[in-house]
Amino acid sequence: MYKARDTRLDRAVAIKILPTEFAHDAQRKARFEREAKTISQLSHPNICALFDVGDNYLVMELLDGETLGDRLSRGPLPLPEVLKYGAQIADALGKAHREGVVHRDLKPGNVMLTKGGAKLLDFGLA
Repeated sequence: MYKARDTRLDRAVAIKILPTEFAHDAQRKARFEREAKTISQLSHPNICALFDVGDNYLVMELLDGETLGDRLSRGPLPLPEVLKYGAQIADALGKAHREGVVHRDLKPGNVMLTKGGAKLLDFGLA
């Protein structure tokens, strides 16, 4: 993951470089492109926004926070936070499912905790 600046829109972004096997597997690459298009249209406050996609990279919203996995490594969350984050994650998954998108890699490392709440990351595209 790289931090970069979108100079056209003057905003900080995150760039994720995809594994090289995407370039050599036409079926997987086509699935990736279809899913990336769908996810880029998922507008939800608890889903990390996907801004652009190229042959071997994703350009996404840059988030400031820590993963749920990192937070849990320091001990359990207080119940009010569990309920808040759980509701946000469920709402985001509900939005994705209504749009026909399945999160293929839901785990604490793919949930970012920010000041604004929980954000789902990495829908198993990369």
